[in-house]
Formats: sequence, structure tokens, C-alpha cells
Amino acid sequence: MNEQLAIDVRGLTKRFGARTVVDDFSIQVPRGRICGFLGPNGSGKTTTIRMLCGLLTPDKGEGTCLGFDVRREAHRIKPRVGYMTQKFGLYEDLSIEENLVFTSRIYGLPDVQGAARGALERLALTGRRAQLAGTLSGGWKQRLALAACLLHEPELLLLDEPTAGVDPKARRDFWAQIHALAAEGLTVLVSTHYMDEAERCHTIAYIADGKLLVQGAARDVIDAARLRTWEITGPDQAAMSAALGTGADWMVVPFGTRLHVTTRRAHADLADWLARHAFDVQAREIASGLEDLFISLMNESPHKIQ
Repeated sequence: MNEQLAIDVRGLTKRFGARTVVDDFSIQVPRGRICGFLGPNGSGKTTTIRMLCGLLTPDKGEGTCLGFDVRREAHRIKPRVGYMTQKFGLYEDLSIEENLVFTSRIYGLPDVQGAARGALERLALTGRRAQLAGTLSGGWKQRLALAACLLHEPELLLLDEPTAGVDPKARRDFWAQIHALAAEGLTVLVSTHYMDEAERCHTIAYIADGKLLVQGAARDVIDAARLRTWEITGPDQAAMSAALGTGADWMVVPFGTRLHVTTRRAHADLADWLARHAFDVQAREIASGLEDLFISLMNESPHKIQ
């Protein structure tokens, strides 16, 4: 057992009936690190998270979470994990403080009032302690949910798309809090669809159709994909995009008033292609980004998002 790894699992598989939702999944996450968990809807992210924290038992595979066997010692993993679900799960007709006191009792903490006060202070909620949870904005609900996850001082935080529907400032504040927690030694596994959030993680893992496709630091996985990307400007973008879309070499994605054209084919050169056509556009090769990789991986998935 490697005590430097918070998560160390190999070959995790989970089936529901005839459908395999997670297929031979392996991942290692060091303690005190933030791992971004990426993939399209229905790719198996939530099922994987639930296996890691002991809410689901794998049909196959082995490994440890926080040093405990994910198959045989799930009861020892659960008390050491904070799990923040996609949907706000606290009581909207209770105040912020009442929710934290109630959750402290659920955890069986010896000093529920003290734990609630500590969480209020840590997440800057003291000034709103009497406000009903149902009247909070998305960003403040997110902050309350995070405070509740931290009441029992977990070693691992599992966040399932925690910032969906939250405004940019609240997302930025949330990530500042996550990095502060990681600096204190907390390990974080966070699923997200936001590429700017994925780039804030120490490492990322991309899953599609239940299979892990890439894992590592963001720049490393982008470089390993050997993508080439061009930025296109000019009045003939729509016609050029339609023409490029007929070939298997090119992936064309609008980015505001520009297009990104990406290829995995080392021999394919957009400059050569443009030289043979009469489109009024300007092209410059740029560094491929995480979103270019993300879209490329989705397009290559056997079950593409429609």
C-alpha cells in the first residue's frame, strides 16, 4: 500500500443490468492534490465517484481509497470522505446555521454547535447564519454545501460538478477555497465540464463510455495528443467550415467570432489546404488547448453527444 496515494484503484468495473457503466477504470491520486475528472454526460463519472467513496461496490477491480480497500472496507472510507453532489441536498426551510448543526448531528460530532460555528467562520458564512437556505443564490448555496462537507474534517473531498449554474465570481471564489484546502493536505477529486476549472487542477483524468482515456497534468495530456490547431478569422468562415467539415482530417469549432480548426493528422496542414481554395480568411497556428482536446475526444467516442 502506497500511503502517499489517497486514491489507488485498478480495473474498477460497474454494471447495471446488461449495461457496463464503468469499464476497467484505474486511477492514482496523490494526497493533497486536486484531480479534475472530465467526460461527457453519461460517461460514468458519478458512478466512479460513488464507488470510490463506498456508496457503490465494484463488480470487478481492486484498490484503496485513503488506505482502505474499496470492496471490503467501504464502511471505513465513508466517514473520512466529504461528498458534494450536483444537486443542493440541504434543507431549504432551515437557516444556514440550522443546516450545519443538523448535519453535525448526522455525523455524530461531539460538539455540534462548535463544529457549526467553525464551518460558518471558515466559509465566511457567519453574517448570513440566520438566512434560510432556500433564499440563497447559487453561489452561496454552493458555499453552504461545501461547509457541510467539511464539518467532520474529511481527508478526501469528492465534488460532483459543484459549480454548475454558478456565476463566474462565485466559481473563482470556490476554487480559491479548494486550493487553500489542498494546501492544508486535503485531497480533492472534482468532476467538471468547465475547461478553465480543469486547468486549475493539478492533474486531470478523462473518461468516456466508462473507460479512462487520458490522465496527467493538463499540458502533458494536450502535448501527448499531438493536436495541431489553427485560429481562423475573416468573412468566409461559414463556407470554409462547411468545406472542411466534409473531410475526416478536420475538427471545426466556433469560438466567438473565430473558428478553431484542429487535426490529429501530423501530415495535414491547413495552410496547404487554404492555398488550394479561395476562401477569404486568415489562419494562424496556435497552441492547442484543453477544450480542443476535450472536443476531439468526444468526437472520437463511439457514443457521441448529439
